[in-house]
Amino acid sequence: MNFPFYIARRYLFSKKSTNAINVISGISVVGVAIATMALVVTLSVFNGFHDMIASFFTQMDPQLKVSPVKGKTVAADHPVLTRIRQLPQVDVATEVMEDQALAVYGEHQAMVQVKGVDDNYDKLTHIREVLEGDGEFELHAADMNYGILGMGVAYQLGVGYSFDGPLKVYAPRREGQLNMANLQEGFVEDELYSPGCLFSIKQGKYDKRYIITSVAFTRQLFDQQGMLSSLELRLKPGSDFEQVKAEMKEIAGNLFDVQDRYEQQDDTFRIMKIEKLMAYIFLTFILVIACFNIIGSLSMLMIDKRNDVVTLRNLGASDKQIVHIFLFEGRMISAMGAVIGIAVGLLLCWLQQQYGIVRLGESEGSFVVDAYPVSVHPWDIVLVFITVLAVGFLSVWYPVHYFAKRLLG
Repeated sequence: MNFPFYIARRYLFSKKSTNAINVISGISVVGVAIATMALVVTLSVFNGFHDMIASFFTQMDPQLKVSPVKGKTVAADHPVLTRIRQLPQVDVATEVMEDQALAVYGEHQAMVQVKGVDDNYDKLTHIREVLEGDGEFELHAADMNYGILGMGVAYQLGVGYSFDGPLKVYAPRREGQLNMANLQEGFVEDELYSPGCLFSIKQGKYDKRYIITSVAFTRQLFDQQGMLSSLELRLKPGSDFEQVKAEMKEIAGNLFDVQDRYEQQDDTFRIMKIEKLMAYIFLTFILVIACFNIIGSLSMLMIDKRNDVVTLRNLGASDKQIVHIFLFEGRMISAMGAVIGIAVGLLLCWLQQQYGIVRLGESEGSFVVDAYPVSVHPWDIVLVFITVLAVGFLSVWYPVHYFAKRLLG
């Protein structure tokens, strides 16, 4: 057995001549444990919000999205797009044409993002799971085009799950000059009808902006026949996602951008990562402060064990071994605090997952979820444990060497 570790372990659990040392050692463990617990719980809550938002986005975001690097649209039969959609791993490919337009219903109007998709869009995404109302997913019937409105768009236009009469949609003409004497000539006008349902994924980015309709309608509205703004893809089950994505990127070159779901929402997830990083740094700073208790405990212990140090030196212990005794003492205090803090943090996370103890609001239904979401990621636990050990080890190194130099003369 390692001699310094053996002595340090006995010092940690044995009764000291001065009871205050035991108390300060206990406070040191508790302080490190509380800081560790806060790290575990806080990072898990950030993970919970991250996973929750990701689940909302995946209702409408495709697995992979291919869009032109330059310009807003590209020919639907572009050779690169043809090669990508013919890959054996591709299960569903949907042509998309979307742009901004003005939606008018009665006296209400709203700027919206009109997204035209193929009829297989329900096979590409989980759109059917977020529909509300008596209608079904349907984009057109004969020469009539349907528009599935986001819940927020419907509220702005003053309509319910279904609406009587046509919803007028206006888009500026791509060619020609605007005639101020007759502004209406500068816009393309078309009509959408209600399929009897709305969609709601509880994300303002979609619910308050989007109308989903047929790609033929949007090509005619925006005068983009034979063009698309993106190609959205779903892979066959069992496909190696990263390998297929890399292959698509290689085919796309510098002409097209290939994005997965997280990259499609890069701004949102980047902000969440920054917030999580700031919380981690702030709580690590609190952990550093908590480790000052360890310094106080070790300094008092070294004074209390001065006679023992003389005895150990007489028995042949080197100064380096004696220094390592007190280094191990400080490290064991931080390790104990880390283990206890992680255990308590995981327990609190489990209780929150099971019972929703900490709620977001007093009344149910006020928010998307009633209680703070929690998701424990194993790598976060590893990071917390390493952080606590590193901070604890570094915080005791200089004080132990300083006091040992004075104690050993």
